[in-house]
Amino acid sequence: MTTADLSPNSRRIRFLAIFAMVVGALFIVAGIVAWIAVTVQLSAENITVSDDAPFFAGSRVQGPLSAYAQAEVINQHALAMSDGKTYAELAQDDPTRDVVMNASFLRASLFTSVVSYGVALFAVGAGVVSLIFGYISILLSRRETTLS
Repeated sequence: MTTADLSPNSRRIRFLAIFAMVVGALFIVAGIVAWIAVTVQLSAENITVSDDAPFFAGSRVQGPLSAYAQAEVINQHALAMSDGKTYAELAQDDPTRDVVMNASFLRASLFTSVVSYGVALFAVGAGVVSLIFGYISILLSRRETTLS
């Protein structure tokens, strides 16, 4: 069956289906590239999860779970140093304020990588769904033509 044999409606459906599949493939590639880029950058920092972390202790930070584990242990250390106070709660002349501020920045950076992994995973998932819907749409456009 050629495209010329299809009804105008089936041709539109097929065009949109192919478009959805191309966009889905691009999403998958973009998600994989983003995942790899974040992993490479985290690995290049040579961060090791602290030995007192509740999970992934002693392992290198090179993925979303190890980045999260290190961010959590940094928070524990900062709160221990500041008697449970956050950066905003410390007096401006408190000597631990700079250390707690740096801990906050480090946590934010690690959480940014965790979010980046989530976005990359979402892109791959959206791409897979787009491919599936595109394929199903092509099958339905063929079925419509055979029923006509």
